[in-house]
Amino acid sequence: MSGAYSFEVALLIGAGVLLAAVAAVRFSSRIGLPSLLVYLALGMLIGESGFGIEFENATLTRTLGLCALVLIIAEGGLSARWSSLKPVLPAAIALSTVGVFISTAVVGLVVHLLLGVSLHSGLLLGAVLSSTDAAAVFSTLRWLRLKPKLMATLEAESGMNDAPAVILVVLLATPSLAGVHWATETGLIAYELVIGAALGLLVGLAGAWTLRRAALPAAGLYPLAAVGLTVLAYAAGVVVHGSGFLAVYVAGVILGNSRLPHRQAILGFADGLAWLAQIGLFVMLGLLVSPARLPGALIPALVIGLTLLLLARPISVAVSLLPFTTRFRARTIRADETRETAIAGTPHERRRRGRPRHLRYERFGRRDLAFLSWAGLRGAVPIVLATIPLSEAVPGATALFDAVFVLVVIFTLAQTGTLAPVARWLRVTSPAEPTELRVETAPLERMQADLLQLEIPVGSQLAGVHLDELRLPVGAVVTLVLRGGEGFVPHEQTRLRAGDSMLIVATDEVRDATLRRLREVGKAGRLARWIAGNSGKTDD
Repeated sequence: MSGAYSFEVALLIGAGVLLAAVAAVRFSSRIGLPSLLVYLALGMLIGESGFGIEFENATLTRTLGLCALVLIIAEGGLSARWSSLKPVLPAAIALSTVGVFISTAVVGLVVHLLLGVSLHSGLLLGAVLSSTDAAAVFSTLRWLRLKPKLMATLEAESGMNDAPAVILVVLLATPSLAGVHWATETGLIAYELVIGAALGLLVGLAGAWTLRRAALPAAGLYPLAAVGLTVLAYAAGVVVHGSGFLAVYVAGVILGNSRLPHRQAILGFADGLAWLAQIGLFVMLGLLVSPARLPGALIPALVIGLTLLLLARPISVAVSLLPFTTRFRARTIRADETRETAIAGTPHERRRRGRPRHLRYERFGRRDLAFLSWAGLRGAVPIVLATIPLSEAVPGATALFDAVFVLVVIFTLAQTGTLAPVARWLRVTSPAEPTELRVETAPLERMQADLLQLEIPVGSQLAGVHLDELRLPVGAVVTLVLRGGEGFVPHEQTRLRAGDSMLIVATDEVRDATLRRLREVGKAGRLARWIAGNSGKTDD
């Protein structure tokens, strides 16, 4: 009984924290506070300095944290649009690889010189902080009216740079670098990234082909299958020693841009899972930290954070995006020139004219680079990566974890609150660009209505009936008819046929009357209009 009682108490606390976290989303959005900080505060509140719940299992935090990151990155891939991602893909890849290595090196060297730590420990800290956070980027930047190329670049970078960052942290978490062969390790990193991308592509294409042809018995199984495929990509990547995180993102992008059944339901389900993963992840990280140790980590965190924000991030952005800047020649299409004339002519003539810029890839000006440098948001990912050396009992890992935790809290507040003003000051906003829209599959809750589907089988008396002869009650209307694989909006004189499938919107008050009326017409055909008219059940 005591075990059952403990489980029920834990379940009660977990449900209460989850509901409080959901309510905190509304609260944090109204006051402009990042929700991840509210979740961290909730974890600290119920932790050892609050309600007294002690949690010090760094290994479990690392495992659950990586699982949460899989779901968060999967949602980012599923919601990414290939049309927006394609022009910035080379730049995002450069930021996610070259940028990660440069940021690691700069932070490691500066921390070694200023704080007096060993170069090994400094590089480990730089690797932990080298990855931007997908959850922070997706939840913060999507509501800003940024240039599409900047938004797509930051989202793609945050979805892909976890992979090289994890590889670097695992490599640098070894006790000594004396026996490390850097040429071999560099080749291993390249292998893991290539294998991860290939597996993600394979799983995504195979999964999309299967889901388009599978006739699953329930619509709710499609979201489960889509998310399951992204998790499969991660697991397959890890098993063959590839990058599981890159496999997840690539598989998500492929699935999200395929013509899948119930696509909106898949995106909504993935979005809900990502929110649940973020809540659980941040609360757990808040539980793991010891508030009593945080004041001692304040000065190192400020030094490291300023180094990252003002030196490492700008240098990594400038160097990795150098081939994609406007300083490199790229001919734009003239005002009197169409796309067709720009690409017309022989290959030799096109080479002489120069290929139009937007037909190759996006390029970035100085203002774009400045905003990309400022918008490198850190969140849960660096804290999760800091649990890797903590779980491996690396010397100084506790101090590293505390410094990363304080840094994330302080600089999340500083950066998130200034993103909109900085974007306006740099003039990288796009006022005509709409903010993120959430489209539901059947948004009928506000009008308290249901979406009904009726299929007309062979032999039904509904076949041959005109639409106006259905005489549905006020509050019910046939919105779409699917016939022979094609849908159309019907009119009053549309004659129904066997094999047709109808979509009917009916309010809650007339739902039962609508079903009764359809059954009557299905039994009696046109004669049912007189029966219904005399009974008065469904008369107008």
